[in-house]
Amino acid sequence: MVKVGIFTLMTGIAGPSGFGSASTAEKVTDGIDASDLTAIITGGASGIGLETARVLALRNAHVVIAARNMEAANEAKQLILKDNQAARVDVLKLDLSSMKSIRAFVDNFNALNLPLNLLINNAGVMFCPYQLSEDGIEMQFATNHLGHFLLTNLVLDKMKETARATGIEGRIVNLSSVAHLHTYEGGVELDKINDKDYYSDKKAYGQSKLANLLHANELARRLQEEGANISVNSVHPGLIMTNLFRHSGILMRVLKAFTCLLWKNVPQGAATTCYVALHPNLKGVTGKYFMDCNEIPPGKLATDKVLAKQLWDFSNNLVNSA
Repeated sequence: MVKVGIFTLMTGIAGPSGFGSASTAEKVTDGIDASDLTAIITGGASGIGLETARVLALRNAHVVIAARNMEAANEAKQLILKDNQAARVDVLKLDLSSMKSIRAFVDNFNALNLPLNLLINNAGVMFCPYQLSEDGIEMQFATNHLGHFLLTNLVLDKMKETARATGIEGRIVNLSSVAHLHTYEGGVELDKINDKDYYSDKKAYGQSKLANLLHANELARRLQEEGANISVNSVHPGLIMTNLFRHSGILMRVLKAFTCLLWKNVPQGAATTCYVALHPNLKGVTGKYFMDCNEIPPGKLATDKVLAKQLWDFSNNLVNSA
């Protein structure tokens, strides 16, 4: 395990994996043949999700882009096909803030009769004003955590079936963030998820990213206990100016001006996701947290097994009652 410092981030010096903050998604997957793999990528129509989809398709994986905006998703597909005519890319509609949409997406995916090796829970919203989803749940928690929790549960049997039939390890990658360190005092305040008076757009985002880590760790534990050939890991992609910052306005642009050396471009931002999804060195590695393509220790709350179990049960109750 490596501790990544500011100097390492600024210089792009490689860690034990041989890669660092300057590595791109293409570089970390160079020479990997993913032709036997099928991947779902949420939020694959733009930003690092699109770059992840492009690079996985470049490595011959069959990519399913799951996106809310179908026009953008089809444009993303054409962009990938323009440079890679042999790419296998499907697009399906998915709104992660809607449990109805998630269930419809899974029905539509199952209708394609495809295997499923990789699930990349990439999509998210950030710093948005207080609002509730159509299911009556605070939007950042609903989209970033609960939607991916339900999606993962609904495709898990397909992933287990694929892993058994092929002998190829399945991999689930949750995109978390270093923002999981900046959350409410209790980490995930389960009794105040929808409390408007308590709401902080920044802390609610951090809460949802901590939830991504806790979800991955608890699922990894359960799958290991079951003996399933599926790994589950979390990643921090780095600071990348994408559409995710649409609610942060001038604040983040000012911040970027003062921290310009710490920011990544999109190919660099997708590198850790692609590394954790495809690299053979990570076979059997599960329940870990990665940044700049190297394992790092997450915050203390992310390793709280009691909180992870409480979040799991709370999430389960929410998705089963909708």
